[in-house]
Amino acid sequence: MGFPVYDSKTDFGSVVITPEIRACFSRMEPGEASGGHTHDLGHELFVVLEGRAEFEIDGETKELGPGQMCVALAEQMHYIRVVGDEPMTMYFSVTPHVQPTHTQWSKRRLRGERMPHEFAPSDRDVTGMSNEELLDRHVDALQAIADAVQPAAEIHREMAGQLKEALEQEDSVAATKVKKAMWDAMFPMYRDLFSMTSFWNDLSTR
Repeated sequence: MGFPVYDSKTDFGSVVITPEIRACFSRMEPGEASGGHTHDLGHELFVVLEGRAEFEIDGETKELGPGQMCVALAEQMHYIRVVGDEPMTMYFSVTPHVQPTHTQWSKRRLRGERMPHEFAPSDRDVTGMSNEELLDRHVDALQAIADAVQPAAEIHREMAGQLKEALEQEDSVAATKVKKAMWDAMFPMYRDLFSMTSFWNDLSTR
């Protein structure tokens, strides 16, 4: 089936959108700046490909050039300004990608008052479902998470003692066996969470 290939010189904007990650190429002109904001859940990773930019993250400012990377963690205010006479091209990604994606504040570069939630419009309808079907699938996925939580918690509670004992005895074989069983109990929650997020992201932008 193959896989898509994206080019930083032509494919600007969001090139990948899933609940797990939103990945983008962006080009900014000399002197151009982004508005300061935070993300409630997402960590945002920036890689400068061409040009130079000043990144302000959580009150600290550094200038980055080609091949350099920085990260704004969830809830860290961040702001970008292109420096020099050349445009700046960068790759950035946010993980996870959950609406509302951006949190705005009354002061752009400092935490003033938190502004009301805004659900960013999407140019890509991932699910392609009707509103009624989307709502039903969203609620069903949320219920699936709720149904998976209690059994997983009980299994982890039972196995916590086994794992402590294996770690204390430095029994890596036993510890690995227990951790695999714990992951098997936990995995359905993550799977259903990302499934629900896909429905929620489409629903919230309509």
